[in-house]
Amino acid sequence: MLGSPPTLTEDPPAPMIPQLRRRTVLTGAGAFGLALSAPLAAAAETAPASPQWQAVLDYVAGQKTTGFLVVRDRKTLAEKNWPAPADGAFRNFAYETTREGALLEDVASQQKSFVSMLAAVAIDKGLLDVGRPVSAYIGAGWSKAPAEQEARIRVIDVLTMSSGLTEGFAYAAPPGTVFLYNTPVYAITKRILAAAAKLPLEAITRDWLTAPAGMNDTAWRRRPAAFADVGNPTGLVTSPRDTARFGQIVLDGGKAADGKRIVSEANLKAMFERSATNPSYGRLWWLNGAAFAIKPLARRVEGPLIPAAPADLVAALGALDRKLYVVPSKKLVVVRMGAACPDKDFDQQLWLRLMKALG
Repeated sequence: MLGSPPTLTEDPPAPMIPQLRRRTVLTGAGAFGLALSAPLAAAAETAPASPQWQAVLDYVAGQKTTGFLVVRDRKTLAEKNWPAPADGAFRNFAYETTREGALLEDVASQQKSFVSMLAAVAIDKGLLDVGRPVSAYIGAGWSKAPAEQEARIRVIDVLTMSSGLTEGFAYAAPPGTVFLYNTPVYAITKRILAAAAKLPLEAITRDWLTAPAGMNDTAWRRRPAAFADVGNPTGLVTSPRDTARFGQIVLDGGKAADGKRIVSEANLKAMFERSATNPSYGRLWWLNGAAFAIKPLARRVEGPLIPAAPADLVAALGALDRKLYVVPSKKLVVVRMGAACPDKDFDQQLWLRLMKALG
């Protein structure tokens, strides 16, 4: 028995608002540090600063993008929102709009990286030991594996997608030996955190992350019935700016914009340690720069995750091409939201253009 997820307190999602105000800010638009701690006033649409940046925006605009934001060294280089695409699948991910005209969206599996940080905070607080069995937190019988095998599955195995379980929670391999991108098993992490902290997931998220970081647009919501078969019934709904604030915490060594520590440097670093079963994956984060990557559906790809991007890039990735890229060497955060991109190699094509624009 998997049990039920923590009870959510948010109201049911509002209908998607089909039209958004367009808004662009390009090169030198002001310090993003202010944006991290207080809402920015709306800015008028401006012309691109260079042909290279225009090429970036033209490209993302043609890829069913609804929100795009680039921040370097705490300054906004580019920010633009587009109307929601006429895409049936996308409607299940879209909610209200922010004051800036950006959609609030369920960011799909990007939520995993947010949960990774919550797990790191739980370790800091002495509430979680990733070396302990999952059953130590939520009891035995949470999977369909034989009791002896289930008892060997540790929290770290779930965080690194190496539990050895199938998506149906059946035993497939010894834990820690095989990478299998597994959303239903990942969702158990939410139960582990709630049990370890003895608090609901939404309270943990608010108190440990979103409130101290000023992420006022971010909250958990129960997903519509269309998601009933994905094994992860709660979605993280957020905005491009809040997602960028989250990325900035990584760049700032675990601190919020006001200097308040969210997570220790040691446990922040641990999130990005390459796992033994997939060098392109850490603790619920994707990592660039490895010799190969094992992607969902156990597909091995030789070379780095995104060849055109800097090797130290780390990413929170979700369905419909939800993207949060963080590049410490360039003090860079890039956010992309929207419907699924027509280009299957969107990551590579975007970074080819971004690297030219960034100079």
